[in-house]
Amino acid sequence: MMKKVYTTLLAVIGFGIGSSVLTKLWKILGFNHSTILTSKIVNGTFGAIIFIILAVLSYDRFTKSIKHLEKLINDKSLPDLILSSLSIIVGLILGALISVPLYSIKIAYLNTILPALVMLVLGYLGYKVGTAKTKVEELKKMVTTRNNTKKEETSEILERRADDHFRKYKILDTSVIIDGRIYDVAKTGFLEGVLLIPNFVLYELQYIADSGDSMKRVRGRRGLDILNSLQKEEGISVEMYEGDFEDIQEVDSKLIKLAKLLDGIVVTNDFNLNKVCEFQNVPVLNINALANAVKPVVIPGETMDVVVMKDGTERQQGVAYLDDGTMVVVEDGKHFMNKKINVVVTSALQTAAGRMIFAKPSHSQTSINE
Repeated sequence: MMKKVYTTLLAVIGFGIGSSVLTKLWKILGFNHSTILTSKIVNGTFGAIIFIILAVLSYDRFTKSIKHLEKLINDKSLPDLILSSLSIIVGLILGALISVPLYSIKIAYLNTILPALVMLVLGYLGYKVGTAKTKVEELKKMVTTRNNTKKEETSEILERRADDHFRKYKILDTSVIIDGRIYDVAKTGFLEGVLLIPNFVLYELQYIADSGDSMKRVRGRRGLDILNSLQKEEGISVEMYEGDFEDIQEVDSKLIKLAKLLDGIVVTNDFNLNKVCEFQNVPVLNINALANAVKPVVIPGETMDVVVMKDGTERQQGVAYLDDGTMVVVEDGKHFMNKKINVVVTSALQTAAGRMIFAKPSHSQTSINE
């Protein structure tokens, strides 16, 4: 379809040029006695045929130029496009004003070619001025108003280029929202840019909050509470992503697709999602990895109070959890199910998937020491 439109357009242009230019050309060359050569229809048809041949020969180059132009436009930000367009318009207006005296030149064709050439040159110069990086940045600073110093710093951060290794959107997954530590991390200001909550993540949270399982229901409602806290916090920028990828079923796959689309970073606690993101070269932030980096190591011999919640994988083991979700494996803890006991830390294991603490009931430790 595009090829037909392109060929037809050039044929019309060729017909117009042929009917006017060729008719005069034959007269200048002395062939004005021939009725065929002086016919505008014949000359127009001849010009159309020439331009159709040119269209066929130049179509591939034309499509490549269009694709290159599309890529050029997509790579530019909206302020750059607006500034470039305004610069071209200003250049063309200046060219039109300067060309006014040139129309009075008595030489044939020169009085039309020169003005067109001047406008073309000034339009190109306007484009070059508008796309000059230093000028763009200067103009942005001149026309952008900010209410206070904090907003000014934020705006400058968000205007960074991709080559500054800055990504505006931090895309949260379900696990990191339910975990809740993202709220404390964001409140400290360590995360730049915008926390983005996709709709499909919100739907998954709602589904968990409406679950028949009481533990899942509590986790889902906790996640919704964390989202409300993030939105109410003045210093945290939170946005919703309304779109969805209907051809993709899994939420994790949708998150990866969205991160690629927006050039964002996935923020998660999910160890498997972390690995998939790394494999697909999608930037990822793992809150567990951050916690492992900054949290003090539990010292063997340290005591703490825990409630044994369930059986462990090994014989006689019980499993408890700290407030932050850290798993505590209690030796001989099976006998203290659903009871609060004091334990002594024997060792701790830290991985990107989280922290695991091994402990023994303090009374058994005391008996051993005695």
